[in-house]
Amino acid sequence: MKKILLLGKVNDTLQDLHAYLSGAFRVQLSTENTEVLSGMIRVFQPDLVLISLVGAYDFGNSVFRHLSVAHSGLPVLTIGTEKEREAFLKYYEDEQFENLIRPVENRAVYEAVCRRLNLDAENPGRELNARKHILVVDDNAQMLRNLKTILEESYEITLANSGMKAMTSIGKSRPDLILLDYEMPVCDGRQTLEMIRADEEIADIPVIFLTGVGDREHIEAVLALKPSGYLLKPASSEALLEAIEKALEEK
Repeated sequence: MKKILLLGKVNDTLQDLHAYLSGAFRVQLSTENTEVLSGMIRVFQPDLVLISLVGAYDFGNSVFRHLSVAHSGLPVLTIGTEKEREAFLKYYEDEQFENLIRPVENRAVYEAVCRRLNLDAENPGRELNARKHILVVDDNAQMLRNLKTILEESYEITLANSGMKAMTSIGKSRPDLILLDYEMPVCDGRQTLEMIRADEEIADIPVIFLTGVGDREHIEAVLALKPSGYLLKPASSEALLEAIEKALEEK
């Protein structure tokens, strides 16, 4: 889920916008203090900053300057009248900053946020024209390389060599599907899947187990966890791609 840092004088309009956007994004309010804003960006790591220009003459120049210098790659969307925007006109010469003329409906703000983040407005969890993202988790380095070679032509691939690193990776960038090794030391596939399903925000990510053990008892234990699929190692390219496509279609 993409993250938005919402900045401005707190009023009913801003709170209403916060509630509206929270249905599709993780939204965090921030004060107008530049030092606080810098800390919030460092901790929250937003994908976009949304600023209400109401009363912005009290804080705007230092905030705009900080965003343009220290976070030039972070898209900034502002909401204000033409007069409110004029005070910071030089910043809008850069594509980093864009203004929506107030008054503006919440839906229009939502659609602008989706556009700036290259998201499908009907499905904000999906990027437009983007390849599906697959997280591959396996403690065997050679297996990771082999799977990456098979999949990278069709998918965006992230690799993790442990269950804990997989959880860290998911927190940074939610994958569309996870290929998960069942047999791993310390935190195995079962434990990793349990952590995934315990988090409401990621519980619905399809998980396909990879296992190197093919006896009946082992396979029954894998299936009892109700994954989106399972494959015996080493899986053929055809079987792997077919299982992934099926799991993504069912999602």
